[in-house]
Amino acid sequence: MPARIEDYAMIGDCRSAALVARDGSIDWLCWPYFDSPACFAALLGGPEHGRWKIAPDDSRATCTRRYHDDTLILETRFETVEGCVAVIDFMPLRDGAADLVRLVKGVHGTVSMSMELILRFDYGASVPWSRPLDSDDPTGPGMRLIAGPDKVVMRTPVEIQDVPGSLRARFDVKAGETVPFVLSRVPSHHADPREIDPLAALTDTERYWRTWANRCQLDGRWSSAIRRSLIVLKALTFVPTGGVVAAPTTSLPEQLGGERNWDYRYCWLRDATLTLQALMLGGYYTEASDWSRWLVRAVAGAPSQVQIMYGLSGERRLPEWEVDWLPGYEGSKPVRVGNGAVGQLQLDVYGEVMDALHQSRLGGLPPDDATWEVQTKLVAHLETVWREPDEGIWEVRGGRQHFTYSKVMAWVAFDRAIKSAERFGLPGPVAHWRQLCKEIHADVCANGFDKSRNAFMQAYGSSEMDASVLMIPLVGFLPPDDPRVIGTVEAVERELMKDGLVQRYRTSRVDDGLPAGEGAFLACSFWMVDCLVMIGRHADARALFERLLSLRNDVGLLAEEYDTTHERQVGNFPQAFSHIALVHAAIRLEALADDDRADGAADNRDNGDTEDEGRFEHLEHVGYRAIRA
Repeated sequence: MPARIEDYAMIGDCRSAALVARDGSIDWLCWPYFDSPACFAALLGGPEHGRWKIAPDDSRATCTRRYHDDTLILETRFETVEGCVAVIDFMPLRDGAADLVRLVKGVHGTVSMSMELILRFDYGASVPWSRPLDSDDPTGPGMRLIAGPDKVVMRTPVEIQDVPGSLRARFDVKAGETVPFVLSRVPSHHADPREIDPLAALTDTERYWRTWANRCQLDGRWSSAIRRSLIVLKALTFVPTGGVVAAPTTSLPEQLGGERNWDYRYCWLRDATLTLQALMLGGYYTEASDWSRWLVRAVAGAPSQVQIMYGLSGERRLPEWEVDWLPGYEGSKPVRVGNGAVGQLQLDVYGEVMDALHQSRLGGLPPDDATWEVQTKLVAHLETVWREPDEGIWEVRGGRQHFTYSKVMAWVAFDRAIKSAERFGLPGPVAHWRQLCKEIHADVCANGFDKSRNAFMQAYGSSEMDASVLMIPLVGFLPPDDPRVIGTVEAVERELMKDGLVQRYRTSRVDDGLPAGEGAFLACSFWMVDCLVMIGRHADARALFERLLSLRNDVGLLAEEYDTTHERQVGNFPQAFSHIALVHAAIRLEALADDDRADGAADNRDNGDTEDEGRFEHLEHVGYRAIRA
């Protein structure tokens, strides 16, 4: 069986990522890109589907692990009765190259180690043809593995045994010694990849990540959690295009043994606003600019053809199919590649795109006339479709409805068009947009709000709650002190919180086209933190935030959901949306803490604004300016 989801750590090179288990086994890697077929797929099956394990022979060995400070370099220490070794795993960031480096470093004593490489291309299906490198190869000993379009070369000073189906080695490591293993991938019709110096690559990789992390402009009580989440977000960025994938995995189940298993190795427009805000709040304007440009390229074209997600470079066709030879994580089938939701109508993406691009202007990213032209065409199309039912934020497969959140985000689209036009002098029918805003706002308040329960419902005419309505004050649809907002927050807390965490909706009572059952959605729980701050329940917000932080694994990573019954992380891992929501909640709480400190000091400000209100003024709608209220 694969490890528990939270027992994995991620390493990556901003083109792809690998998951490393606590026992020293790399069980997941899609190479050379996030959406490439996996060559290690034991995560969704067993060792026979591909893995790379380096560990002590002593099965009683204990391990601890950590990331090198502010990097994506993983160090796993194994303690045995004979001694201690550290396995250092990382993926160097090299243009046009794909490498995975593992260094086995002796700490004290002498430890006997084993290495097993089971390489299986095409999601565990293709067994490669393996041959030693030529005896006169100047790069030294190693093995070459080829199947179809893929070629991988392993280089190491350790003697390798080529046994049927795998490469193996036994070796001893003494204190002060370092034994390197380097795996490099190129297309099979290319020459062998050039050799790299693994120790120099370690130094370069550490320098890269620490230089990047040092650019973070956020500090305070939760700065460590914020930096780790931003590093995760950077690691999920596809550097060649600027796109950000939702997660590096596919088909990790939202319920163990269930079939809510989806491919998240793509770029969702829905994540655009929060991604841009998180990056800009951290001071990462280059990445925010790259993401913004990716966004414009992806949605360019006929407005009626805007999709909810795209490939790494903006690809539109992401056909969904099932990998029937993989048994799935802990038997959770099917294993899916591609995502059929790509063809759904989800009206909220128009609001998210308009909001993201408005935030980019507020954040000082360079303006672009072509971008505004795309935006005006998008809202012109939205005017013709906002009244239609859609599949909604959760991509339901049980039929379209008039989802409240979808209509709220349609309002956001026109609201941000108005704000951009007025603030930046951009051309557009502002008076007409303002009238549409009023019409949509009235429609939502009339049809999405249940007066008897004093709360906004999941959909028009529905009696079910949905955590997405927590976004109503966060996007500025209503102020946080509005009784309807307070009632909605309390209703979500009452009906959707289970064991202290927020569920998206009650799958047992909503026909979403799938069997009932899933974990608590972590991003929604962070949204609850935001809302609790905004309605003045500061102690409750801090307590929930601390609870959520405690769910991170030992290296600070979060999946999409948390199973409170089995006390396990579930869903794709690590999940960008969870870490983005963590960053926002942490910053809001930091602003609150600064506000509290300011309230206890002499107020020497002319206009009554706090320092943090000025600090976050370019993110005008997300509620930082409403904290004191």
